[in-house]
Amino acid sequence: MKAKIIAPVIALFLFWGVMSAQEKPSIPAIDRVRLAEAFRLADRVGNQVWKDWNKAPFAVLLVTSEYEFLLRHPAPSQDFVPLGHDSLLKSDVYYRKRTQSTGFLATFPVIKGSMISTIVVGHAENTSARTSTPWVVTLLHEHFHQLQYSQPTYYADVNALDLSHGDQSGMWMLNFPFPYDKKEVQDEFAVLSKSLAAVIEAPRANRSQKFAEYMRARDEFRQLLAADEYRYLSFQFWQEGIARYTEYQIAKLAAAKFKPSKEFRGLKDYVSFQQTADSLRARISKQLRTQKLADSQREVVYPFGAAEGLLLDMVSPRWKSRYFAEKFDLGRYYPAK
Repeated sequence: MKAKIIAPVIALFLFWGVMSAQEKPSIPAIDRVRLAEAFRLADRVGNQVWKDWNKAPFAVLLVTSEYEFLLRHPAPSQDFVPLGHDSLLKSDVYYRKRTQSTGFLATFPVIKGSMISTIVVGHAENTSARTSTPWVVTLLHEHFHQLQYSQPTYYADVNALDLSHGDQSGMWMLNFPFPYDKKEVQDEFAVLSKSLAAVIEAPRANRSQKFAEYMRARDEFRQLLAADEYRYLSFQFWQEGIARYTEYQIAKLAAAKFKPSKEFRGLKDYVSFQQTADSLRARISKQLRTQKLADSQREVVYPFGAAEGLLLDMVSPRWKSRYFAEKFDLGRYYPAK
């Protein structure tokens, strides 16, 4: 009689044990491959683009339709459940129910009780990157933000810009009242952008004249702006534009010095890093020549700041050694007149 009772009880425990294992989520296979490639790429070439980049945090929150998976974060909040160590990703993994947008590709301190900036990112298909290789390169754009934010005086120096106008949320970085709709500013910015495109595309023999023309246009544009407007735009070129520049440099260096893994090359949407680098470079020039300040507004800072990074490589090759010491104005790094 007892045996007849015990057997169903054991079966019930086994059933619930199987169900519990089945309910435990896991990082989708394609995202594990993409993340592993991003980590490998950063380890292999990151310090060749920026000195000591490997010392910055590389915490990532992967957002899927139901769950969020936290990697490489030293202090997960109590709402996360441990999944164990992932040998491919070389990280302990934690999960919780989804709280963030599946389309995110951004970096901010998302984990409760921690000020560590974390990359919050959805599946490639749900983000602006769309496919695997651009997604990996853009993840390193966000990782570069982690390097910026981890500088010892970054936040104090940002506050010293005096641009928040009392906004303590940080949203002023997106909502600052820059005069995007002022026709004179629009017209002069279009001239400036085309001049910048001309100088970065010019043959070496013609570059000096084009560079002089650009610097004059830069000075003229600055004179149109109020002091805080210039500080804001310069800050955005420094922060977001150089992050886009870093995307391009990572893709270019990966094409020359990095061998993608067999698993990454086997993804259906795989394209080469060379193709991605060429696409990024072409897009920078095209946007400089075609985008309009009134339409794109803050988005103009990405190609413009990236192009200034390319120009600085040409005219002031040691500019990166000053980047974190003399923050928020790329104009400081140009050769003295």
